[in-house]
Amino acid sequence: MSSQPRYIAIAQRKQAELAAAIPPEWRLPDHAIPEGMLSVAESITEGPKKYGRVSVMEIPRTCGLLSAKELDITENYDIRGLVAEMSEGRFKAEEVVRGFCKRAAIAHQLTRCLTEPLFHRALKRAQELDAHLQRTGTPVGPLHGLPISVKDTFNVQGVDSSIGLSALAFKAAKENAPLVDLLESLGAVIIAKTNIPQTLATLDSCNHLFGRTLNPLNRQWTAGGSTGGEGALIAMRGSMVGFGTDIGGSIRVPAMCQGIYGFKPSLGRVPFGGQMNGQIEGKGRIGLQAVAGPLARSVADIDAIMAEIVPRAELFGEDGIPGSWSSHPVPRSLSPPRGFTIGVLKTDGLVTPLPPITRILDEVAQTLRHTPGVEVVELPVPSVLPKCQALAGRLMGVDDGSHMLNLIESMDEELTPWLQGRMKRGKDLTIPQLAGLQAQRAEVEKEMLKMWTLSNGSSKTRRVDAIICPVAPHPVPQLDRYNAVGYTSTFVLLDYPAGVVPVRPFADSDLETGRDMDAPVLGSWDKANRQLWNEKTTDRRVYLGSPLSVQVVTPKQHDYELLQAMEVVDRAVQGRVGSISAKL
Repeated sequence: MSSQPRYIAIAQRKQAELAAAIPPEWRLPDHAIPEGMLSVAESITEGPKKYGRVSVMEIPRTCGLLSAKELDITENYDIRGLVAEMSEGRFKAEEVVRGFCKRAAIAHQLTRCLTEPLFHRALKRAQELDAHLQRTGTPVGPLHGLPISVKDTFNVQGVDSSIGLSALAFKAAKENAPLVDLLESLGAVIIAKTNIPQTLATLDSCNHLFGRTLNPLNRQWTAGGSTGGEGALIAMRGSMVGFGTDIGGSIRVPAMCQGIYGFKPSLGRVPFGGQMNGQIEGKGRIGLQAVAGPLARSVADIDAIMAEIVPRAELFGEDGIPGSWSSHPVPRSLSPPRGFTIGVLKTDGLVTPLPPITRILDEVAQTLRHTPGVEVVELPVPSVLPKCQALAGRLMGVDDGSHMLNLIESMDEELTPWLQGRMKRGKDLTIPQLAGLQAQRAEVEKEMLKMWTLSNGSSKTRRVDAIICPVAPHPVPQLDRYNAVGYTSTFVLLDYPAGVVPVRPFADSDLETGRDMDAPVLGSWDKANRQLWNEKTTDRRVYLGSPLSVQVVTPKQHDYELLQAMEVVDRAVQGRVGSISAKL
């Protein structure tokens, strides 16, 4: 009898299965992989110094595995442009899907971003799309041949949704998630599923089955979570668009960490059902409900994908709602809507942003002030805003956590180091306690309406169309050092759509060497956040070159308005500082 924990053998089998899914001719030679790529087990326990300050962004271009045409296909098109090339017969879907599958395989060997490579079935589907186009002269749908990836939580028929837990490995899903069905009905091709953290409850994507996903911009920085595998894959152009989920920031945090765009919609805009999350069935309906949404490399790509999903969400998902979206791409000459008002919310009142975060927000606000048609106003911190993080946290944890812990313990699996001491069995909330939390939530929602509206006697008018605020109160940190989630979880609690727009890299001028923060410490979260800036505990130079982003937020169900606001912000900052992707 072996004395090793049961999960180890299962993890070894799973990793062998993953490796076998990558064709030998798509494998990088050893010399092309930077030194310090640790084993799966070591990747969980070893710190950022073991990886070194390494970017792997250029390796797909220089490794020789991708042909000139495959580089062109994977780098020089947006969604609408690439679909047009396939729909009009200039590219075959098979060659497009093959190019992205190869690039995804390369990205995985450098970052551990994949859990389930679906390359064989993706290529087979692409061949079917080509045959249909040749036979009928018409594409299968508006996303004909588009390579798409999804977070490991989404069920794909015949494929595991193990979510990094050995207890769920080798238990293939019996049917697709509604979102997968919707995407495939539109002609899209699912090429892979992507990595997540153990328990889905940390902001660094790390588990015993697949190891730790690394940030391709700098392997010392976190890739974020819980949609970290998607973030790394999209950043490396291994997929055209990826879908994740967000309850505490799991779309927006990886977008921030990798300098890409993330879009957390309102409830019902994107079908959410058909996922594995390791929780008791129906928990989201009584606590805090997560949403699904895209990560992409441009606002235009978010627009292209949401324009097809939102009008069809009610037809595919039991949780979908009726909706419409602009049927035309946002023109590059578009000016902001007349009288478009953007509010600047500098803090949540609970955790004071570190100086570079305040600076980037001020820079964006100043740029917007010079944008025709935009009015910028400073917003005071709503009195209830500091309460939102704790309230969201309590609604995430309405049960005692036993279901997840039972899965983990059933295979003698250990908690990852960050979770040890942080995750333990709790106590179920009673119905009166849960009702009390939801009553508090209602009061917060009511109070927060004042941020958006002006009252004129018995009538009300819109005061603010969108706000900009930090994604996090700190820059992209090293592995396992992401701190406060209130800046993202708050907008799940309120069901406000929220997106991430990258602005520029962290520069020498952002270091403020020798200068400490002098504002009073607001509490334990604020104290922990300052450790990421304290020169006794952090070498600030670790942030050099990391992407600095802002969060854009609109009122509940104003999802298309969020896209417009992101476009306004993006054009303003791109016009001033150039493309973030060109600088990272």
